[in-house]
Amino acid sequence: MSDSVKQGARAEHRWPAVLGLLIALTLYATLPSTFLPGLRYTVVAVGLAMLIPLIALNPHRLHRETRWSRSIATGQAFLLVVANEVALVQLVIQLTSGGKNDGPTLLLAALQVWVTNVIAFALVYWELDRGGPVSRRHADRADFPPADFRFPQDEDHDAIEEVAARSSLRIGWVASYFDYLYFSLSNSMAFSPTDAMPLSLRAKGLMALESFGGFVLLALVIARAVSLLG
Repeated sequence: MSDSVKQGARAEHRWPAVLGLLIALTLYATLPSTFLPGLRYTVVAVGLAMLIPLIALNPHRLHRETRWSRSIATGQAFLLVVANEVALVQLVIQLTSGGKNDGPTLLLAALQVWVTNVIAFALVYWELDRGGPVSRRHADRADFPPADFRFPQDEDHDAIEEVAARSSLRIGWVASYFDYLYFSLSNSMAFSPTDAMPLSLRAKGLMALESFGGFVLLALVIARAVSLLG
């Protein structure tokens, strides 16, 4: 394999993803008391407990991975997604049945659920695509699992020189957590891919679930806001 496609990138920093997870868990934990407090606090406690061995294994940069650490990291991301989807269903019920007095509280809760959704799905995309953050930085491209997403840099090598200079083929570019966070944010706002394109069935399914939840939430929030103004 030529050096142009062999991975030589520095190991990805752990803390952007950790910060995103902590923000999401905080937003989820501080939802109103009507949102199953027992479940919320259990999810937060489990999520934080799962984080401890992951930080112990890679305190600063992601350069080591074992089968158990991969399972914990992926499970942690899916745990947050599932828990937040439960909160989203509860929110939909309360938005469609609540009175005017709890309107502002529910609108704030909707923002919390939406932001948590963006972060949680970003973590899932980050953990799944091409074998996860450790594999993307340390394995040769020939050893990557099939990609779940195609980023612009993956096919820019034959573009104009200043664009091709940042391509995956030229400099071994691979996506970082922020790339998946931006992608998740745009998918939740535009309800369609705007940066990366889904390639696998599971990627399309996850994107569909995220964008559908965002669409339902936005529609109900607008309807609720109009009813409060009226």
